[in-house]
Amino acid sequence: MFARYAYAPNALGYCGPPLGATLRDGSVEDMRRAATTFSGVWPYLQVLSEMTAIADPLDYRLVESYWLGGGVGADLDPKAFLDELLAILGPQAGRYWSHLSADLAREAAANHCFHVFGIYPWSRLLGRGLDEHPLSVLDNCRITWATVLSRDGGDVEVSCRRLVWDGRVLDLSEPSARRLEVWADGYSAVPDVAVSDEVAIHWGRLCGRLQPAQIQALADCTARQLHVTNLRLAQV
Repeated sequence: MFARYAYAPNALGYCGPPLGATLRDGSVEDMRRAATTFSGVWPYLQVLSEMTAIADPLDYRLVESYWLGGGVGADLDPKAFLDELLAILGPQAGRYWSHLSADLAREAAANHCFHVFGIYPWSRLLGRGLDEHPLSVLDNCRITWATVLSRDGGDVEVSCRRLVWDGRVLDLSEPSARRLEVWADGYSAVPDVAVSDEVAIHWGRLCGRLQPAQIQALADCTARQLHVTNLRLAQV
C-alpha cells in the first residue's frame, strides 16, 4: 500500500528520490529501504509506530491510517503527535517553513490530509492573487475518492469531488466526471479496474480500490482538515 500511494508523486518528481522502478517492481525489502528516504511520509509512520506501539512503521494498519485517515492513528492526541512530528520535520525544514510551530496543534492529525493542508505551505498561498497553482497542488496532492463510471480500454471515467476555493473558503465541489488513464509509465496500481469500483486517486493516478469504511474515513478526515484550514485562513 505504501508503494501504490507513493508512486505517483514520486514518479512526477514531487516526493522522495527517483525510485519509480523500485516502487513498481522492487522486492519488499527494496521498498522498505525506499520508504525511509521519503522525508514527508516516513516521519509520520515513525511517530505512528512509536505512539501506537506497533513496531513496524510499514504495518498495513499504520500505512492505511496515514494515507486515508481513521484507523489506529485517529485517536492519538494531536498535540503530542505534532510535538513528535516537528522534532523530526523541524530540522529538515529549517527557517524556510516558519509556520511549522506549536500553533499547528489545532490543525494536527496523524494523516496525509494534515500534511497536505497544514504542513505543506500551499494553503498559505491562497488569496494572494494567483490561486490556480496552489489550489491545483492541494487538490492533486490530497487523496481523492471516486467511483468508476465507465472504462474504455486504458481509460476510465470516474465521478469525484474536486477542491474549490471561492476566495475565502476551501470546499469540495459536487461530484463531476473526470477521465483518467489506467496505465502510466507502463504501471498501473489497479490494472483490472472496472465499472462501479470505488478507487483512490493521487496526483491524477489510480492508487487502489477503497472499501466503504475507508471512503468514510477519508471523507471525514478531509472534511475536518478543510474546516480547521478554513478557520486559519479566515484569521489571516
